[in-house]
Amino acid sequence: MQLPYLFLLLLPIISFLHLLPKIIKRKQSFNRPPGPHGLPFIGNLHQIDQSSLHTSLWNLTKPYGPIVSLRFGFNSAVVISSASLAKEILQTQDLVFCDRPLFTSQRKMTYNGIDIAFSSYNQNWRDMRKIFSLHLFSPRRVQSFRFIREDEVSSAMKTLHDRALSSEKINLIELMKNLMNNVMLRVCFGERYQDVCQKSKVLGLIDEVQEHLVYLCVSDIWPGLPFGGLVDRLMGKMSRLKKCSQDLDSFFQQLIDEHMIINKQKHDSYKEFEDVIDVLLQLAKDKFFNLTHEHIKAMLMDVLVAGTDTVAATVVWAMSLLINNPKAMKKAQEEVRNVIGIDGKLDEDHHLPRLTYLKAVIKETMRLYPPAPLLVPRETRKDAIVNGYEIKQKTLVYVNAWAIGRDPKSWDKPELFLPERFLGRCDIDIDINFKGNHNDFELIPFGAGRRICPGMSTGDVMLEVLLANFLYMFDWGLPKDEVIDFDTKPGITMHKRNQLCLLPKLYFENTFEPSQGA
Repeated sequence: MQLPYLFLLLLPIISFLHLLPKIIKRKQSFNRPPGPHGLPFIGNLHQIDQSSLHTSLWNLTKPYGPIVSLRFGFNSAVVISSASLAKEILQTQDLVFCDRPLFTSQRKMTYNGIDIAFSSYNQNWRDMRKIFSLHLFSPRRVQSFRFIREDEVSSAMKTLHDRALSSEKINLIELMKNLMNNVMLRVCFGERYQDVCQKSKVLGLIDEVQEHLVYLCVSDIWPGLPFGGLVDRLMGKMSRLKKCSQDLDSFFQQLIDEHMIINKQKHDSYKEFEDVIDVLLQLAKDKFFNLTHEHIKAMLMDVLVAGTDTVAATVVWAMSLLINNPKAMKKAQEEVRNVIGIDGKLDEDHHLPRLTYLKAVIKETMRLYPPAPLLVPRETRKDAIVNGYEIKQKTLVYVNAWAIGRDPKSWDKPELFLPERFLGRCDIDIDINFKGNHNDFELIPFGAGRRICPGMSTGDVMLEVLLANFLYMFDWGLPKDEVIDFDTKPGITMHKRNQLCLLPKLYFENTFEPSQGA
């Protein structure tokens, strides 16, 4: 274990010798954004807390303004922390800032960047985007998932009902993770995994992929440095990454093979529901898309990871905030119960548009705890001018949605949970706010511009359906002597660090009629 660290100690000397010609050659400085001074070779890495990167960047950049320049090893970066500059990056100059950096782990997990989340802005990305928008998450396709939502939500309500009858506490994080994994597994693969061991293996693989996607290798931090790749290998990073990518590839390939066999056997028969693999295999027959099995597996990774995490995390944060704010909880429950009535059956088309306070709760939750607090990092395609400062080509760009949601210039009393702040804007559709159009860049939980999350509509529906059911059927409390903390853990998606254990109590004592069910 000592050898890799010996290489790391030698890296500054090797780096200096490697960069010396470029330093001598570079005579003119440019007008870069302000920022904290870094150290030679490592830049600002020593000032960053990886366990909470969004808050660490916010604290580090606050003294310098809404656009700040940093350096991570050999990589230049800027951090954007205001709604006006987010609009400049994500809308006005979106074409300049719409590329993605592709680091070692992401390259391995996305088959060299041929997915939609981490792909460079090129023809491949445009094709993938078209597939997502028109074929995987079109309004018609989202509607076709409805019976899966109903079935899985009904199953979760039954679990909560049984726990409430026996006065048992429920781990909401575990419940939401299992529920959303069941939904996404059925949407993607057409089945949920009943076998506990097999399901545990799949969930563990998804968690491992998430960890790799946010990890930077030595060769990423100091690209072009001799021995950088060797250090990664000696530290064991490359072997772990290789095993994870191989396990993921094997899992997806097995599913694709099974679908091809089944589809061949049922070639002439009608299939009531087409899962994501079915749709992609059908599109692969069209020469226009030029889809390979690697494209299919890369897109499956995007759907499975992003679709599971964002909704589960947001529901947990929303319930945490409501438990911590009893007046808001009471108001949300009264609205849901008045709108749905005593029959206990939620109608998505009829009831959801009328739940204005619930929508405000979701917006306020995403303002304080956006699913991806730094969005997905961008990279400049060419030199640009932002706010009078020069941003060079290949600069990493972090839009801190978490900081923008707490900016006192955009929000009154930004640290407080106040869903009412959105009720004055109830004439504006929730999708408009989330899309970051019409000057609503104060709230960009799904990003904006060309790289906005294509699965946003699916996430919206799931959030509203789940929270409406939770608030309609149960009153909620905390186990004795327990309090809610709001600590976060690292990752692309912002999850609650510690467990959230709650006590559900039946509101309708005599009946169990899940408001979403078969």
